[in-house]
Amino acid sequence: MTERGITTVEEVVVRKLAGLAARQVPGVHALGGAARRSFDAISERIPGSRTQAGSGVAVEKGLRQAAVDLVVIVEFGAPIVEVARNIRREVVRVVEHGTGLEVVEVNITVADVHIPGDEDPSVQPDRALA
Repeated sequence: MTERGITTVEEVVVRKLAGLAARQVPGVHALGGAARRSFDAISERIPGSRTQAGSGVAVEKGLRQAAVDLVVIVEFGAPIVEVARNIRREVVRVVEHGTGLEVVEVNITVADVHIPGDEDPSVQPDRALA
């Protein structure tokens, strides 16, 4: 609140910023679990649809603080502890800079490791929709 008014940042903004920041970190293959990735892969093939930037991201937001929970898929061979540390650093930096909120915690669940050539056939781009 300022003398000239109030600025409110919605949770969706924090989710999108956190998701975009996490996806930029080397070693992150994707956000969300298998069901979310399958849904996103199908959605991408539907004209006019978009993958949600906040997929795999949950946020609790107060007036001045936010907590972020992420579900990530890490690339095979990437050091998980280092990737998680880098995700936390980037999410805090981007969300605090973009919103002015203090990020009090970033919780990360590593749901899977992506192994090249071991993709789920249900999310292959050349499969036709039934």
